[in-house]
Amino acid sequence: MPTPLEQKIRDLVNVNGPISVADYFALCLADPEFGYYKTRDPFGHEGDFITAPEVSQLFGEMLGIYLVQSWQKHMPQGPIRLVEIGPGRGTLMADALRVIQQTQRDQFDQMTIHMVETSPKLRDTQAETLAAYKDKIQWHDTFEDVPDGFTLLVANELFDAIPIRQFVKTDTGYRERMVTIDADDLLTFTVGVAGIDPELLPENHKAQPIGTIVEIAPARANVMASIAARLAEQGGSALIIDYGFLAAGFGDTLQAVRKHSYDHPLASPGIADLTSHVDFETLMHISHAAGSHIHGVMHQGDFLVGLGLLQRAGALGHNKDHDTQQEIRSAVERLAGEGEGKMGELFKVLAISGAPIQLVPFIASETISNEENHPN
Repeated sequence: MPTPLEQKIRDLVNVNGPISVADYFALCLADPEFGYYKTRDPFGHEGDFITAPEVSQLFGEMLGIYLVQSWQKHMPQGPIRLVEIGPGRGTLMADALRVIQQTQRDQFDQMTIHMVETSPKLRDTQAETLAAYKDKIQWHDTFEDVPDGFTLLVANELFDAIPIRQFVKTDTGYRERMVTIDADDLLTFTVGVAGIDPELLPENHKAQPIGTIVEIAPARANVMASIAARLAEQGGSALIIDYGFLAAGFGDTLQAVRKHSYDHPLASPGIADLTSHVDFETLMHISHAAGSHIHGVMHQGDFLVGLGLLQRAGALGHNKDHDTQQEIRSAVERLAGEGEGKMGELFKVLAISGAPIQLVPFIASETISNEENHPN
């Protein structure tokens, strides 16, 4: 039995022909009637996946420490816009604000909080989570709606949910990957006629075998350029946290998650989360071109430990019972550890700012790394 969104997609294909992966991706997540983020709360054990803020308060607290540091290094005059794009349940913001309010009252008093969220359901959840700060919060549909001013921005697991385009190498060059209906009346992938500018392909694209897939993300590029340009013009810094790779390359990273398990990307439109890996090398190039300073990109585990994760975990567990201490240790391992089911290596953290300040734990001069390649 097809999902309501699958039936809608079938109708579109029957009328207009195959649709691009980018259009399919966008419909799955943001269709106003049946889109995944328009109809459900996907977070937590009862949802489809668990994000870092839901693992432990430690994650949001470390980001709070980073935001305080950024404010101290910039020392801006006038109002501060604290912005989160894609704020989930509001858990990260609540934990970060607790740290800011406790450690830097001046910063807290000067800031207004701006949540960029399009889902009415999630806005309601965020309002409940952040009820203590209701007089300081505004919600916006887009980042461009956030008022001008010095900006401290966080985007955790945002870019992986912004649609991508996929191109497949054929005998006649790279052609766009599309979604259509097969002979058994099921959604399937096919290859369209649209090509791609070779300038957008990795350098060794000619050497790749037939069937190779390459992903580009114009919509992600636009969002990153908007963030970086604002910081360059008005001051501030941004943290981009997501899973992905450090060097652009080849491979199919489109994936779906449902009830904490992987699903086929075409199996459950509208009721499974759809994502792909983030190309951090490209995000850095875009940020630099827009005028922002690049502090670098590093593994989430190194970032959190560099900010004092272990010390904070020790303080949180001091004089607690054994079960509580074990829970804290497990959370630290999930957030900063390596291997299956852990976020420390898979997730990356990119930091940019409008001025070349020094921000811990990033080193003073960071260059784009090619040590870790795109999955093949």
